Parts: sequence; structure tokens; C-alpha cells
Amino acid sequence: MNNQELLYKKIVVKVGTNVITDKHGDLDLDILKKLTTQIALLQKEGVQIILVSSGAVGAGRSIVKLPETLSPVATRQVLAATGQIKLINTYNTLFLEQGLVSAQILVTKSDFRDRQHYLNMRTCFTSLLQQHIIPVVNENDAVSVTELMFTDNDELSGLIASMMHVEGYIILSHVDGLFDLKNGTGKLITEIDPATKHFNQHIIPGKSEFGRGGMLTKCHIAHKLSQLGVTVHIANGKTPGILLSLLRGEKAGTKFLARKKPVLGPKLWVAHSEGLEKGAVIVNEGAEKVLSDSDRANSLLPVGIDSVQGTFKKGDIIKILGINKKVIGYGMAQYGSEKTRTLMGQQDQKPLIHYDYLYITH
Repeated sequence: MNNQELLYKKIVVKVGTNVITDKHGDLDLDILKKLTTQIALLQKEGVQIILVSSGAVGAGRSIVKLPETLSPVATRQVLAATGQIKLINTYNTLFLEQGLVSAQILVTKSDFRDRQHYLNMRTCFTSLLQQHIIPVVNENDAVSVTELMFTDNDELSGLIASMMHVEGYIILSHVDGLFDLKNGTGKLITEIDPATKHFNQHIIPGKSEFGRGGMLTKCHIAHKLSQLGVTVHIANGKTPGILLSLLRGEKAGTKFLARKKPVLGPKLWVAHSEGLEKGAVIVNEGAEKVLSDSDRANSLLPVGIDSVQGTFKKGDIIKILGINKKVIGYGMAQYGSEKTRTLMGQQDQKPLIHYDYLYITH
């Protein structure tokens, strides 16, 4: 392969449970070998790759048999803890056969809440890539429960793709992509514009047999990343040579075209803060109008705040609600909720959220 032919220099590849496991939920070594071989070829051509892999719980099912009386949370924790060892050892062995070193990174949703912790994670990933080491990432299911859980690894890999400023984000699923069900043709949709919404009309309800995710989640995350300037592909991970095909620019799967003006800097962190916020503020009609003006750089001032919900401190992510209580954005607070309540409605005060740390969703 010629490096000039490749579309991206840095990518996140997310592989789903149903791609790398067989019908019994056991790891499919043939598929895993083909996947790691493709990654090795791309890395040798200068592409930096972060692999986000599901499959720990599935691998755990092949190791331990648990009583039905065990709670669902405990069952998931035991399967994840035992299966993750098998999963990462399999990747490590296969990458070593290709002359590559891999590294394991396990994260929880709360790891993305704190800005400094977020930057520390980014430094870790950057250092591994600079040393030509393949980061293999998974959610730390052994300790992630309820509100600490990602929707699935699509959400986790989307956060990493945003954090690492990648050019391409590839979701390898067990289906070929998104299909046109609305018009009854059933044809594969090859490209989706960043302005497209309402993906549920193209999706058959249901989730993966062994995984937590579904196509609607994938589309929502793909759409958000395309809005932030990342090109996203949803393709069939069992298709021979699929990664090589996608990076050569060959037509395969569904491609979410990237918005031409990417979101950069701290706004990327803020943009993926849904579910991570510590509190909220409700703004008045004037503030909502000003904040929604895409032609001007505006910060959120206390004079535009009508009320405060919850408790937050300086540095926390908070949600911004409009007069109809719908979310209009997210931002990092420059001071806490107590001071905000004291200052709200007042003019000539320091912004609660500076423009550089403000992301408006519409």
C-alpha cells in the first residue's frame, strides 16, 4: 500500500461483540487474526490506530459458569473481570505475531468528567501512539454499574475519537451499514450528510445478541462526531479486508460525512458531556437567543440566568436549559452553584461559562 492512497493518518476502530465472537459467544480467533493483521498493515503505513474492543463479557462466558441466582450486576462484573484477561491476552498474542506491542486501557464514564483527568488520558494515548504501541481499550465493566456505565462501547469510542482529534472513526458491526427502510427499497445508504437527523426511520428496533448497543446509538454518536468534524464509517467487521478498503477510499458501509469546520480545543471535551454534568442553569429568552447565534462568540453571563439546578463547583460540566427546559448546550463552570445563585440576573459580572468552554447543541 502507498501511504498517499490512505484517507486518514489517525483513526479509532471500534469492534463490536458480535463481530469478534461466534454464535456461542466465544472469541472468534479467525476474525480476530484478520482484524489484527489489517491493523498491523495500516500501522506500518504510518496510520495511528486506537482499538476499542468489546467482548470481555462474552469471553467470560466461555471461562466460568455462574449460578442463575447471582444478580445481573454481579454476573456482569464476574464475566467482565475474567473475560478481559482472555480478551487482552488474545490481542497481545496476535499483535506480537505481527511484530507489534499492544497496551490495555480500561476506563469508566467518570474518567471523562474531570478536565485534568481527561488531559492525562489524552497524554497517555498520545505517548502510546508515538511509541507505535496499539492501545486496546474497553470499558472497565468490573466496576462500572448503572450511572457509571457507558451506553456501550460506541459511546466510549466516540469520546476517545473526539478526545484524540482523529480524522476517521470506524465502527465495525455485524451488519453492512444503514439501510433505506423508509422508502421500502432496503438499499444500503452509502453516505449521510451532517445535517441528517431522525435515523430511527432507517433502523429495525433491537440490540446486539451479546452486546448492549444498537444501531440507533451508533447513528447518534456518528452524527455527533460528524458535526464535530470527524468522518465516521459503519461497516461489517466480518467483511474481508474491510479496514483496508475503507482507508483506501473504496465504497463500503455507511459513511457519515464530516462537517467542514471542525470543533477543536476544550469544546471537544464539553461537546461529549451529556450524562456527565453535575448541575444545570436555566437561561432567559435573551440569553438563549444570544448563545444560539453561530456568527458570534458569546459567553454565558449571570444576567442571562433565571435559575440554578443542583450543586456544582468550579471546573464542573453543567447543562444549559432554555426557557422551554430543553437542552441547548453544555459548558464548564467558572465558579460554583452557590455563587451563581448570588450573581444570577446581575450585569457586569464574570461569565459563568466562557465561550472557549461552551458547546451549543443547536
